[in-house]
Amino acid sequence: MQFYDVIENRKSIRKFRGTNISKDKIDRMITAAMMAPSWKNQTSYKIILVEDKHKRDELSNTVMNKTDEAAQSIKDAPLTAVIVADPKHSGVVEEREYYLVDSAIAMEHFILAATAEGYGTCWVGALDEDKVRQVLDIPSNYRVVAMTPVGEIEEDKEHYPKKDIKDYVFLDSWNKSYTEEMCKIKH
Repeated sequence: MQFYDVIENRKSIRKFRGTNISKDKIDRMITAAMMAPSWKNQTSYKIILVEDKHKRDELSNTVMNKTDEAAQSIKDAPLTAVIVADPKHSGVVEEREYYLVDSAIAMEHFILAATAEGYGTCWVGALDEDKVRQVLDIPSNYRVVAMTPVGEIEEDKEHYPKKDIKDYVFLDSWNKSYTEEMCKIKH
């Protein structure tokens, strides 16, 4: 799959088949995550891959949202990736904690690699951090940032409608909406 096809095909999937994922595909997803940039190349994050059905069931009980879809997706997918980070191994600039940024970039690399491999994912960030830490024996100095189920897609889901670029992208100042006609790349 070409890069822009991967971007267009990535969707938040919540219904999975229980088909196992081959080790070589998991290895490529991990490699993609580990190639993500991080603050001063400190790599404050770690990834816990959860295949054990009992542990995935326990993780599903840590999801804190108003529907059961995300929790059920953790149960149904054959794999859940949990990203955690030690804030002390990253930077803080003007009260912005970069372990969150580093972890998000790594998780997005993982998610895009899963998409390229033909799998669905769903970023789950509304979770009970203490419960996740307990289920996976995570040391107290690590923060649980997010998790995603990974698996063969069971649902046929359309991508959200494309956003109008002029409402979200500006050129040179806040008051000047970007349009393709406005930006002339100089060679």
